Amino acid sequence: MTSRAGGAGQLLAISDLHIGYDENRALVEKMRPDSDDDWLLVAGDVAETVADIRWALKTLAGRFAKVVWVPGNHELWTHPKDSVTLRGVERYEHLVEVCRELGVTTPEDPYPVWEGPAGPVVVAPLFLLYDYSFLPSGCTTKEEGLKYAHGTGIVCNDEYLLHPDPYPSREDWCEARVAETERRLAALPEDLPTVLVNHYPLDRHPTNVLWYPEFAMWCGTRLTADWHRRFRVETMVYGHLHIPRTTWHEGVRFEEVSVGYPREWRKRPDPPGRLRRILPKEGMAR
Repeated sequence: MTSRAGGAGQLLAISDLHIGYDENRALVEKMRPDSDDDWLLVAGDVAETVADIRWALKTLAGRFAKVVWVPGNHELWTHPKDSVTLRGVERYEHLVEVCRELGVTTPEDPYPVWEGPAGPVVVAPLFLLYDYSFLPSGCTTKEEGLKYAHGTGIVCNDEYLLHPDPYPSREDWCEARVAETERRLAALPEDLPTVLVNHYPLDRHPTNVLWYPEFAMWCGTRLTADWHRRFRVETMVYGHLHIPRTTWHEGVRFEEVSVGYPREWRKRPDPPGRLRRILPKEGMAR
């Protein structure tokens, strides 16, 4: 299901705002659209507490024509600093209700259609998780991969804070999300291209530059490796890796749009918090 909602401005994107850091909260306070028609895609990891997530999305929703949000792993943490102690699916559903109160589009809503100068594009926010299938070299099972990761000391905090309840495991939750999302994407009109927004990349190739390759286990699933071809993807927008850049895979643009932690963005020459333009394409008139 889709909904028509205009789109005469720009389709902009950002992720990994991590506003628990004062410096990053200040970046959100400064974020503004270029026009009243600009949309903003927020590809996860806004914050760890519901109060902070609400503040950031409310702030942005008051400025942009439409805000589209997908959860990152940090939103799904049941963090000891958060007064909301919900776990797993119940926590995700609570965040969806918060977004609906704010008028923010989520993966549970009809996919909006952005009406750009080159024609309409379906903007599909996704929530897929990961299933440990991006294994370290030489490992053939999740158990081998986790043992290797523990040996290197590189283990994602999800192992302690991201609960899959009522699913028995995070990979079971991932499998269910992939199946439901695949069904929805397959039902889209075949004449419409898509912009897919997910916290994790749909293909493993962006993880090839990780300082710690074993961290790729917490970065996606092989179940989506062909989605950029199957679903007519104009651009695949993601975050999580804290390596903002553009890559091309089989002719499809993959755009990593994260801000990251202050210790990371201070080292970069570009100013932090810059919204990335997804559409119209560079050089195309608005």
